Amino acid sequence: MSLSDESTDPTPITRQETPSGFEDTEPVDSMQEFYKLYKEFLVITLVLTGIIFISVWIFYSLNIALSYLLGAITGMVYVRMLAKDVERISQESRQLSKTRFALLVVITLLASRWHQLQIMPIFLGFLTYKATLIIYVIRESLLWALPNPRQP
Repeated sequence: MSLSDESTDPTPITRQETPSGFEDTEPVDSMQEFYKLYKEFLVITLVLTGIIFISVWIFYSLNIALSYLLGAITGMVYVRMLAKDVERISQESRQLSKTRFALLVVITLLASRWHQLQIMPIFLGFLTYKATLIIYVIRESLLWALPNPRQP
């Protein structure tokens, strides 16, 4: 199974607490949920990257904006590699690989050697996926805190 594969495997049955005790509910396909979350995460990251790229271009320069964009693309590749590791955990191994950390090291070394690139915008661009995480957590927290209209 991969991020582009939509096949389903047997899924665990969840137990939900009811006033009369625990009750079995419909099976939950955790990998389908993971793929949905991953796609949503990428869309939010792309939108955020576009907004920040244009803002940096307007307020600073194209050179700094391109450095930011390079860092943001590297961050998205990092997230893709992390998603592949999570997918592998669900299939066979129980350990994450550490090779994806080399991405940040390589891009930082490249920026330090090539004088057109600037390290700070690249690093901040790399961290764009963290801003996406913050947005997602705040949104989910606010949705969770709102009362459910279906409950009496």
